[in-house]
Amino acid sequence: MTFIETKLKGAFIIELKRIEDERGFFARAWCQDEFKTHNLNPGMVQLNVGLSRTRGTLRGMHYQTSPSEEAKLARCTKGAIHDVIIDLRRESPTHKQWIGVELTDDNRRMLYAPEGFAHGYQALTDNAEMYYQTTQFYAPAVATGVRFDDPAFGITWPLPVELISNQDRHWPDYS
Repeated sequence: MTFIETKLKGAFIIELKRIEDERGFFARAWCQDEFKTHNLNPGMVQLNVGLSRTRGTLRGMHYQTSPSEEAKLARCTKGAIHDVIIDLRRESPTHKQWIGVELTDDNRRMLYAPEGFAHGYQALTDNAEMYYQTTQFYAPAVATGVRFDDPAFGITWPLPVELISNQDRHWPDYS
């Protein structure tokens, strides 16, 4: 795997190192030792899968607070998504900054968000499927979010938002 640092401290784009031949390719998509080497949390405990049937569907921006802050590793397995993370760590020099990365079934890129980041994504194709691993189990008591269009962040989404949950549309302003 190739780990590419982003402008957000602790967040990485991860690309597969493919071993290719006439049959196709083989690549490692997860390695606890490589995550440790890059000082990333290797303690993944849950794998989630999401399908967005309609292009323009937006999910997010979600995170969990203490004591269940989680790191996430996201990958698109069918179609394409625009994956966005926001640094919500108040002590961070990149606090309130965000990045967006196109993840597709063709580029097979992954995006790693450390603890203290909000995460969300928009489907760029119909029937976009993604999976993400987390370092904490889902904890509804501390699950929360920030609004996808909160002016505190100024996120630019590539498509008009066609479908979003009522909860995601109405998170309170970030303060």
